[in-house]
Amino acid sequence: MPMPENLAAIERRISSLREKIHEHDYRYYVLAEPTIADERYDALMRELQELETRYPQFRSPDSPTQRVGGEPIKTFPTVTHTPPMLSLSNSYSEEEIRDFDRRVRTLLGTEEPSYVAELKFDGIAVALRYRRGLFTTGATRGDGTQGDDISSNLKTIRSLPLRLRRLPPRADTVEVRGEIFMQRADFDQMNAQRLQAGEKPFINPRNATAGTLKLQDSAEVARRKMHFFAYFLLAPALSIPTHWESLRMLRSLGFPVCEFSKRCRTIDEAILFWKRWEGKRDTLPYDIDGVVVKVDSLLQQEELGTIAKSPRWAIAFKFASRKAETTLKGIILQVGRTGAITPVADLEPVFVGGTTVSRATLHNVDYIKELDLRVGDTVVVEKGGDVIPKVTATIPAKRPRGTRSFSMPTRCPECSSRIYRGEEEANYYCENAGCPAQVRGRIEHFAHRGAMDIEGLGEAAVEQLVSLGLVRDAADLYDLHEHRATLVGLERWGEKSTQNLLDAIAGSRTRPFHRVLFALGIRHVGAGVARVLADHFPTMERLQAARQDDLQSISTVGPQIAASVLHFFADEHNRRMLKRLAQAGVSMTAAPARRGALQGKSFVLTGTLASFPREEARRLIEEHGGTVAPGVSKNVTYVIVGEDAGSKLEKARKLGIPTLTEKEFLSMIR
Repeated sequence: MPMPENLAAIERRISSLREKIHEHDYRYYVLAEPTIADERYDALMRELQELETRYPQFRSPDSPTQRVGGEPIKTFPTVTHTPPMLSLSNSYSEEEIRDFDRRVRTLLGTEEPSYVAELKFDGIAVALRYRRGLFTTGATRGDGTQGDDISSNLKTIRSLPLRLRRLPPRADTVEVRGEIFMQRADFDQMNAQRLQAGEKPFINPRNATAGTLKLQDSAEVARRKMHFFAYFLLAPALSIPTHWESLRMLRSLGFPVCEFSKRCRTIDEAILFWKRWEGKRDTLPYDIDGVVVKVDSLLQQEELGTIAKSPRWAIAFKFASRKAETTLKGIILQVGRTGAITPVADLEPVFVGGTTVSRATLHNVDYIKELDLRVGDTVVVEKGGDVIPKVTATIPAKRPRGTRSFSMPTRCPECSSRIYRGEEEANYYCENAGCPAQVRGRIEHFAHRGAMDIEGLGEAAVEQLVSLGLVRDAADLYDLHEHRATLVGLERWGEKSTQNLLDAIAGSRTRPFHRVLFALGIRHVGAGVARVLADHFPTMERLQAARQDDLQSISTVGPQIAASVLHFFADEHNRRMLKRLAQAGVSMTAAPARRGALQGKSFVLTGTLASFPREEARRLIEEHGGTVAPGVSKNVTYVIVGEDAGSKLEKARKLGIPTLTEKEFLSMIR
């Protein structure tokens, strides 16, 4: 049945208004070239809002009216990043950036790299997904593998397109990554308003941006002025040859891309770019803390691959730290979850690199002695990489009379137990495993998002539970339901908060085995090592029975990690806690590993694969029991060869390693 003429005309008018407003948003927020007055723009927006209200059947998720913010949400769903959002390795000197260039050249062999240098924005990284040209999902970086879905908040950012200006050929789905940030002038204006309203001001623009994106009321987010720069395009179907071309493609799709990026033929040009912007950084309306240098060729990027959580083809070239002088008021000793005692400087507050600093790390007692730090000294404070404050020097000429050299106490500042320093150890340790500070640290680590992810069990809550004696180790958490009446009566708790915490604890029982291992807080066992241990010892029982040789037979486990694992399981208290965790239903077994046609085989990927992206090939290999090696060696079983294969193919031929085409690889799986 055809639409009545008046309704068809209204739909055409709504569509026309949307097109006009999208175009004006692009010209104002992306190009900074507005073509109409604010009053005319506001009139167009009001007309569109009125028509969509009267005719809700014509509403659309990509309408400009969706930017004003909707109903508050209770939680942020989780989004998985494929491929992961990697973090960059940092460099702070010209020598380090030249070392990066040498590593790249060595790995590429005869291939010559060129680079792209971009400003490193001091903001929050996000990933945006578009399907058929329309914005569908936006997420934070999170831990690199998973982040929070903050789509409703991101929609309020005017420079972020809700639909692409054109549909890229052959690319039904597109992912764009970039940075959300706040300009300094907008930040200062917002802080002035907060102070006038009696609210606590934000520390710096990045802090304000992070806090804003976590708000559950997108209408409030819409009132704060935030901006977006795109710097990464994930669309394998487009077959873009270089990163520089991908930046041009992002601009053509309607994304704001920083105008100051530079294509560099050599690393010398990248270094000159870094030097120039270190002196000009304060001329920008937003904060930057360095320059990012990337290999331009996307094929070479694939050849270089990644290591741990960082790409081999990119590096952050950070600016020199900002410095300031202040007075050392005292030295505080903090006890961590492993019993390590860390000295911290208590400083007269000083403004350094955009933040007010009152505490700074002193690393260990040797560092204090090396600088001859004394309470009352005038000291130099730096922001390491413009992030972590640290004391780097003292000024003896300004030292007051009567100061004394620092000496380490013999007792723990938390529990008065004896402290000790092991051979070849930099830190002192509290010998009492039941020290309240250690207990709090272990519980906080256990509940951390990357471990058991128990929401509501933050620092303040843990301190209450430990001080009341309700929790002495991680296993006690699963008995807290027996103390419900006590919890409800605690300050800032109540029925709802108590139930939410108990539900979160109950839900943590389903966390996979490798996260349980990480949550235990075994010294030197981070998230990556925990995953490796779970792969080799798929049950807690088998891991407990492992010997030093068994552990060290794993390539990533050295004597220090092996000794730490053995020490943990040798402790009677830890064994009792593990037994209670198992009785509480916490996972003590890894999911069965799939055994497939590639079991025991190691592969290297080289060249451009036509059938699927490289990450998909990696997933298929691992799913069928194989492993992917970073480079060609005599231990590699096969090299999978795509188009335009480089030095890895030559090396494979020299070593006599068999090669596979994509078709042969797929046949092997089948």
